[in-house]
Amino acid sequence: MQLPLWTLFAVASVVRAIPTGLEARAKSAATSAVSSDTVNSVLLRPAFHARASYCSANSVLTLACGSSCDVIKDMKVLIAGGDDGEIPGFYVASDPTLQAIVVAHQGTDPTKLLSIANDAEIKHVTMNPQLFPTAADGVEVHDGFHKTQGRTAQQILGTVQSALKDTGFTKVLTTGHSLGGAIALLDATMFRMQLPSSIKVQSVTFGMPRVGNQQFADMVDSILPGFTRVTNQNDIVPIVPPRALDYEQVSGEVHIAAVDDSTGAANIVSCPGQENDNCSQGNSLLRVSISDHLGPYFNGISFGGKACPL
Repeated sequence: MQLPLWTLFAVASVVRAIPTGLEARAKSAATSAVSSDTVNSVLLRPAFHARASYCSANSVLTLACGSSCDVIKDMKVLIAGGDDGEIPGFYVASDPTLQAIVVAHQGTDPTKLLSIANDAEIKHVTMNPQLFPTAADGVEVHDGFHKTQGRTAQQILGTVQSALKDTGFTKVLTTGHSLGGAIALLDATMFRMQLPSSIKVQSVTFGMPRVGNQQFADMVDSILPGFTRVTNQNDIVPIVPPRALDYEQVSGEVHIAAVDDSTGAANIVSCPGQENDNCSQGNSLLRVSISDHLGPYFNGISFGGKACPL
């Protein structure tokens, strides 16, 4: 089933207008403030990597992608690729600052808002058992995201396995914005099922849509307890595809409630649970903001190709 983005928005509007059993759950837990120290230590470096993934493969390989690469110029890029179409831009790098192998995926240039799979293939599919051998019964994911992740999965997995051996690092970080966040989450799930338990798998995403059903969300919560997804103000992307089509967000939301236009300071809160009405799940569909999907998120960081000179 192929649906254009506007159709997803329309369905989401209907879902919000008509109460359902999913939305009749217990009152969402209260949020708590996220400190600037946490932003700098947990979110900032992944955001730099997610931003750089929008640049061309050649410019990333040579670290010639301007300011997007300058802040992470100590990384060693192992592979980079993508065609801005069926295969969004991506790279794998060793990052000595993080002491980790980093996998970053490009999202949608919000001027084309959401290639969240061009002509979104929104139906549910079971996960590829070769890539996700221990996926729980009943787990289903977005067909378009699953196909997109699968196009690079074997190459990325092989590169990460070799890089862990060569560097001696014991941590893998996946990151991405928008569609890239969905792919990053699927990569992290794959790594947790494919890599030894001694390897720590972390994932930080930005503006990520819903990826799978309730069983998928529960499985991710159980195997990736440190997963973090950053949402920005009135961005609609984190609340599509709609819950009426049996999609559910995973836990780990960090929500940017407001950004001061004059100073750039962000009011950021941690949101317990999978779908917290005090955060992006509570956004009004009457105030959808495309610019919020782009940013800035915090520390002046926005996403998209505009930051890439080549």
